[in-house]
Amino acid sequence: MYHHERWDGSGYPSGLAGEKIPLPARITAIADVFDALASKRVYKHSWTTEEIKQYFEEKQGEQGEQFDPLLVKIFMKDYSEFVRLSNKLQREKQKIIK
Repeated sequence: MYHHERWDGSGYPSGLAGEKIPLPARITAIADVFDALASKRVYKHSWTTEEIKQYFEEKQGEQGEQFDPLLVKIFMKDYSEFVRLSNKLQREKQKIIK
């Protein structure tokens, strides 16, 4: 319910900010945006892993804007592992679809 809240308080549905956003929602926000950017949609192309990495670095900022800065730092530390897992899941998904 709260994964569209933003670290700076400008999100929705409740305008929560910082640590008032439940931790699972802060984690889900990062995962949701990563997946949305990495996935091709009918209305957009998928972003490259470098474009996605740059986006998160920009949104982290010193004080955080969209995401919890500490969680982004953790995410970025293991970014290549998240990319590897995402690619693996996409391959498995394609096997199921076929």
